[in-house]
Amino acid sequence: MNPVSGTPVSGTPSSEIPEPGPRRSPSFRGRVALALGMTVIVVGVAGYAFRDRIAGVLSPEPAQAEVAAPAPNAVKGITISVVPAGRREVIETLPVTGTLVAREEIMVGPEIDGYRIVDILVEEGDRVEKGQVLARLSRDTLETLIAQNTANAAKAQAAIAQQKAQLQQMLAQRTEAEAAVERARTLIKTGATSQEVLDQRERAVKVAAAQVTAAEEMVTAAEAEAAQIKANRDEIEVRLARTDIKAPEAGIVSARSARLGAIVLSSHAEPLFRIVKDGAIDLDAEVPESALPRVTPGLPVAVTPAGFDAPLAGSVRLVGAKVDSATRLARVAVALPEDERLRPGAYGRGVIEIARHEGIALPQSAVQFSSEGTFVLVVTDETVQRRAVKIGLKGEGFIEILQGIGEGDSVVARAGGFLRDGDRVTPVPLAPATGSGA
Repeated sequence: MNPVSGTPVSGTPSSEIPEPGPRRSPSFRGRVALALGMTVIVVGVAGYAFRDRIAGVLSPEPAQAEVAAPAPNAVKGITISVVPAGRREVIETLPVTGTLVAREEIMVGPEIDGYRIVDILVEEGDRVEKGQVLARLSRDTLETLIAQNTANAAKAQAAIAQQKAQLQQMLAQRTEAEAAVERARTLIKTGATSQEVLDQRERAVKVAAAQVTAAEEMVTAAEAEAAQIKANRDEIEVRLARTDIKAPEAGIVSARSARLGAIVLSSHAEPLFRIVKDGAIDLDAEVPESALPRVTPGLPVAVTPAGFDAPLAGSVRLVGAKVDSATRLARVAVALPEDERLRPGAYGRGVIEIARHEGIALPQSAVQFSSEGTFVLVVTDETVQRRAVKIGLKGEGFIEILQGIGEGDSVVARAGGFLRDGDRVTPVPLAPATGSGA
């Protein structure tokens, strides 16, 4: 090309004039595109791998996520703790709490009014016998009445003696009058006396008889008066005896409100003394209504009152017949052995032994519950097998197995929810569930 005219230079074809810059062949461009595509693929694969690795590190439960839903026979070599089914004594218990109360509390008060307390002979905590004097009231007034009664009784006896003497005299006069009548009747037959004399003597007999009757009535009246005086004395003696306030039954004095110099009144609301009959103390406890049908009198109960280092051996004495509609609890009375340390009103904890039985048992963690029933996972030849079981007593972390497995069977101890029937595992035995429940 002529630079001035713009016409091509002769001898040089226009198609062969070189273009500005480097030129690339088609094969070179394809190789570059292929290299770029491979780079993108490698970077993407590396990114996914890095993401999965980071997710595995940050996941809180990677093992659980992998085992959550394995296909049958897909899990191989998972280490599982197993426990052999063994025989032991299973004790089912029911814990209760309550308050110590007197089984029978006797209220001791005065039986007479208006007398002053002059002596108190017992204190709280003292053991008393039946009939023992607890306190004394003033006796001055009653002793004066006794002295008066004694004098009246002597006077009455003298009156009786006098009336009886008059009666004897009247009887003698009647006898004499009757004899005179008989003589007059004999004489009148011979004419030695007159009818007038006979009539006079018969009238004398009637008068004597009337006097005898009157004398007898006087004697009866004197004896009645003496009896009344005797009755008055008996009443005074009863009142005098009641000035000694006595224990109606043997037991322990749990409270004393009597005070020296106080005037006693039977209408007073507070008794002078409270006595726990025979010192018998109960634990007044409450149990839920769901457990009430299984609690019966005679069941053993280990009771630990507040402050005791060791429990006391008690027994259920009474099961209440009523359930509280608000709390859904029923009252149970537990009889406790005699112990001078027991105090009514103290707090106490008890454990009722509902049942005790020896049989095949497993830890509670090995037994699973579902809508289909109760089952366990038995490991046989490193293979998991699901077996339905029938359970019995529960207690102390163990469950009695009545049906479904035999003694010595290896059962998955825990985490059975991550396994399925047919999974392959590596069992690791734990201590056998044998022995006696304490």
